[in-house]
Amino acid sequence: MGLPYFEVDVPIRSTVQPGLSGVHVFAGPADSRSAAVRIAHEVYDAARATQEAGLEIPGNRPDGWGARGYRPGWELDWPAATVGQWNTPYSLSRLADDGDFEL
Repeated sequence: MGLPYFEVDVPIRSTVQPGLSGVHVFAGPADSRSAAVRIAHEVYDAARATQEAGLEIPGNRPDGWGARGYRPGWELDWPAATVGQWNTPYSLSRLADDGDFEL
């Protein structure tokens, strides 16, 4: 059986437009919550470095983690990141539990 999937939610704020904020979400397999945060930070740093070097952002790593993009002017608050086990909102069991899907 593979590793569990985690969702890492990192608060972000705009350094260009004060008052704008949000959450950057990363998801992938890891053996612990702390490993999930570490890996999310690694893929973010790699995306940032490659874009700043004028290169194309790499796709997913072999472990399944990756960043789809990097937005200059946004600062991530890694110490405030939260992490939990990831559950797809489109799973059949979740839809059935919410009463939105008839079996």
